Amino acid sequence: MGFGLIVAIGAQNAFVLRQGLRREHVGSVVMFCAIADAVLITIGVTGMAQALGESPILTQGLALAGSAFLAAYGLQALRRARQTRRLRTAGGTTALSRGAAMTQAAAFTLLNPHVYLDTVLLVGSIGAQQPSPVRGWFVAGACTASLLWFGALGLGARWLAPCFARPGAWQILDGLIGCTMWVLAFLLIRHVFAVH
Repeated sequence: MGFGLIVAIGAQNAFVLRQGLRREHVGSVVMFCAIADAVLITIGVTGMAQALGESPILTQGLALAGSAFLAAYGLQALRRARQTRRLRTAGGTTALSRGAAMTQAAAFTLLNPHVYLDTVLLVGSIGAQQPSPVRGWFVAGACTASLLWFGALGLGARWLAPCFARPGAWQILDGLIGCTMWVLAFLLIRHVFAVH
């Protein structure tokens, strides 16, 4: 179940892939995403699922904040897609500091309502229904799936590096990332207004 939820293409996965291709702070980004998932899964299984499920205002606030962040990042990605001369496999456009990379990883993780829906609500509600002796194993399995996926995505991206040695490949990736971010932002906003 953990693999089924996190393997879907989304903002967080696109960011981890891009950092892996750029070879910038990959280990730190992978560990942050995996630890954040583990914390959210644990919170969800131990009872936060019910609290968020009963607070539509919090859910709507997360959706609006997340859609604004995704739209802004999508615009940045589309701008990068137009700049062929500065794209390189090792460094990408402008190298990110570790602090900037971690800030973006935190934003993609914590401002993304889908992360809460998947880890806290869905995984949490299913895990909370497991018998007490099995609950710990359930959490461990979901957390392991997250760590394996982010590790494979970030650290395995180096095998894609030869493909991304050409600026055109970076333009395509950034264009796809930008469009994906805008679609996700639109879907979040539509969901907020569809509820009302």
